Amino acid sequence: MKAYKTQVKLSKGQRAKLRQTIGVCRFVYNLYIAHNKEIYESEKRFVSANEFSAWLNNEYIPDNPEKIWIKDASSKAVKQSIRNAETAFKRFFKGLSGFPKFKKKRNQDVKMYFVKNDAKTVIECYRHKIKIPTLGYVSLKEYGYFPTDEIIKSGTVSEKAGKCYVSVLTAASTGKSNRVNNNPGIGVDLGLKELAAVSDGQVFGNINKSKKIKRLEKKLKREQRSLSRKYESKKKRKEELTKRSANIEKNIFRVQQINAALQRKREEYARYVVSVLVKTKPKYITIEDLNVSGMMKNKHLSKAIADQSFYYFRKWLESQCKKNGIELRVVDRFYPSSKLCSKCGNKKNDLKLRDRVYNCNCGNHMDRDLNAAINLKNCKIYNIA
Repeated sequence: MKAYKTQVKLSKGQRAKLRQTIGVCRFVYNLYIAHNKEIYESEKRFVSANEFSAWLNNEYIPDNPEKIWIKDASSKAVKQSIRNAETAFKRFFKGLSGFPKFKKKRNQDVKMYFVKNDAKTVIECYRHKIKIPTLGYVSLKEYGYFPTDEIIKSGTVSEKAGKCYVSVLTAASTGKSNRVNNNPGIGVDLGLKELAAVSDGQVFGNINKSKKIKRLEKKLKREQRSLSRKYESKKKRKEELTKRSANIEKNIFRVQQINAALQRKREEYARYVVSVLVKTKPKYITIEDLNVSGMMKNKHLSKAIADQSFYYFRKWLESQCKKNGIELRVVDRFYPSSKLCSKCGNKKNDLKLRDRVYNCNCGNHMDRDLNAAINLKNCKIYNIA
């Protein structure tokens, strides 16, 4: 399977239908969580997605005629929303994540799922448009991006900061490439001061220090302060905070637009760095298994860590290495790559975070990130991603 995602242009009717479907999916997702909590408190058991779906159609909607609008949305999109909630519960039971949270409209993290209506149906896709069940033909902003010779299995439609996106899953094979790369392997050390230091001497700077990002962050702070003042004004007037005025809605939308622009620029930069690394065609790339969620608990560094997009960088690197036949080695997070000398192997236990140059008694003096990247390259204990 292979995934593609691009921006699309929707008509007013299509956008209204999309928002209606997303609203229903959000409501059903939250209802599933609330229903499961209620059943567990009274009967001490978990309600599966299939059981909840039967209860929703056979009991809840008939007993609440005013909720008949649930039936107006695509049944497959609603069913997928319930499955997503069930997956969130299963991850919680396995200890992989926290207890499922209710979806909020402002977060825009709910998507409209679509799939082939039956085995004989083919989701039509052309160079400039795609036919989505319940929405009809939708214009693609980037012509020729979706493959027209591959079978589309399923997809999602989402809206973020006023822009709509379609992501599709095709039947194309994404197995490992048979390409053989004979160039020397490289080690990549990710950091906060610079995004990545490579064992061959390349250094990719921190995009968050660029003028464009700083300008956007300054604009974001200004809009957030403006939004905060509007809410404080409502508090002084003793008005309900849940009832948002038109000016507050516009302000929220501006904040969402700036956040989306920041995310796009950071992800574009991460893809650029990965493409440069992959184009050198190394035999292998070694990275460290960073504990990002644990690092985020540091209140002094959490924002800087989040802005570097380490998770996105690794996921994109994994996909590109698999596509180009490059072995991706992942070293354990407790491996002291920064404290070891890349020349003599001596371990410097008193190395501080502020020490940007690694100095060893053997005469090795180099940047600490470069030293760590070389150690990652030479590490013999690793896992294959």
